Amino acid sequence: MAMSLAVLLIPIALLLTFYRLVLDGDKPVSVDTAPAIQEAQRAGLFPVLAPQGLGDDWHATSSTFRRAENGATLRIGYVDPDKDPIQLVESNIPSDTLLPTELTKDAKPAGNFRSPAGVWRWYSARPGEKALVLADQTRTVVIVGKTDVSNLEALAGALR
Repeated sequence: MAMSLAVLLIPIALLLTFYRLVLDGDKPVSVDTAPAIQEAQRAGLFPVLAPQGLGDDWHATSSTFRRAENGATLRIGYVDPDKDPIQLVESNIPSDTLLPTELTKDAKPAGNFRSPAGVWRWYSARPGEKALVLADQTRTVVIVGKTDVSNLEALAGALR
């Protein structure tokens, strides 16, 4: 019985090793964010910030631009260098409507962070999540995720 299991398990182990090492099977699937960013820029509903200079260890995994009755939203999902998910949300939906939806009704400001894009406010979001919020009269930008503060700040610092 042990021999018959070995005949099955050895090829499976070899295939998994090949998948992980040669084909980068553990690497997140990356998408091109340019079409969604360009669509948001062409719409002209709010000034769009696009990340520039993020390292090769950042992977964009999703990218959408949607219009709704109360405004439009650009949403880009990332996997950071620590393999944690981060969501970038840019919208012209008023922040008093957007923030409870994205961060929960209980989210409270907890400090500030300065980047080239402006002064961001720290928020505690859902359990285990932190968020940075940049709000002005024309748009609200939210960066939220279950990751280190340094990764959220790195994404905020890359937005231009």
